[in-house]
Amino acid sequence: METIQIIAIAVSILFLTYIAYLIIKGKLREEYSISWIVCTLILVIFSFWRNGLEVFANLLGVKDPPNLVFTGVIFVILIYLLHLSVVVSKLQKQNKILSQELALKKEKEKEEEKKKD
Repeated sequence: METIQIIAIAVSILFLTYIAYLIIKGKLREEYSISWIVCTLILVIFSFWRNGLEVFANLLGVKDPPNLVFTGVIFVILIYLLHLSVVVSKLQKQNKILSQELALKKEKEKEEEKKKD
C-alpha cells in the first residue's frame, strides 16, 4: 500500500465516524445522512481498490477515469439539489399555511376580546 492510499483510507473512515457522531448528537437527520454514508463508503471502497475506478470507466466507455468521477459527482449534486428544492418548497408551503392559521387565530382572539368588553 502506498502512503496516499493509507491517508485516503484513514480520512474516509474518519469522515464516516464524524457522520455517525453527527447522527448520534442529532445534528444530522437520518434521511440526509444516508447519502453522506453512501458517498463515504464509495470513497472507502475506491481507497482499498485502486484500479476500481479504471475498471468502471472502461465498462462505461469513459476514456479518462477522472472524467467519470466529475460526471458522477455532478449528477449526484443535481439530484441532491432537486431533493433540497422539493424540501424547501414543502417547508415554504407549510410556513404559509401556519402563518395564515396564526393570523386567523389572532383575529378570532381579538373578536372574543371585543365581545367581552
